[in-house]
Amino acid sequence: MNYIVSEELKRRLPSGKFGIICYRHIEVGDSPQMLKGRLQLFQESIYIELQEKTIHDIPELAEWRHLFKQIGTDPARYRPSSESLYRRIQKKHFLPSIHSAVDVNNFFSLYYKIPLGIYDLDRIHGTVTVTIGAEQDEYVALNGRTVNFANKLVSKDAYGPFGSPIVDSERTAVTRDTKNALQIVYFPPSIAKDVAHRQLEAMQAMFTQIHGGEADVQLLE
Repeated sequence: MNYIVSEELKRRLPSGKFGIICYRHIEVGDSPQMLKGRLQLFQESIYIELQEKTIHDIPELAEWRHLFKQIGTDPARYRPSSESLYRRIQKKHFLPSIHSAVDVNNFFSLYYKIPLGIYDLDRIHGTVTVTIGAEQDEYVALNGRTVNFANKLVSKDAYGPFGSPIVDSERTAVTRDTKNALQIVYFPPSIAKDVAHRQLEAMQAMFTQIHGGEADVQLLE
């Protein structure tokens, strides 16, 4: 499977960086207590931190808001998923455990303060393109709502859009039956390439430690 960044997105975000991790032969299930505990403790520490600062004081979240504006997305109406998670925690609406794959994804989104998507690779077909959505690009999201992706960052396959740094689709959702998965990491453009590579390696190491299988990692620019 090929993964590319569209020429339009390169023009609008010339320093954009997107991580791709492909997992194969994995086993998704209940999260181990280690992961549940780390996720809970980390959310509690974020909650305490957010009593003394605002969301806008966090550089990574502020950079993503700026990037949304740069590509034509209103970040007050369509928030980066990492910011949405932080706002939930700020209200003490801590994230429940869903299953091991989603929990790992949420943990790293909180830890690195960036949007991440996790998708069932067997439900993705053809070349995956990270791009700017057009008027006809929409899907039913995990929250059950139909979201239009005109002038929004979106990932597409041969069947159309399936993921974004806002909210992901029902079509490619990871379940306990998933055996192969794709993780897309939406890095802030300001990140250094060596730092991005280290973060990708940390993500795949924890994921495969919990789920087994093998992983391939690449950084798109």
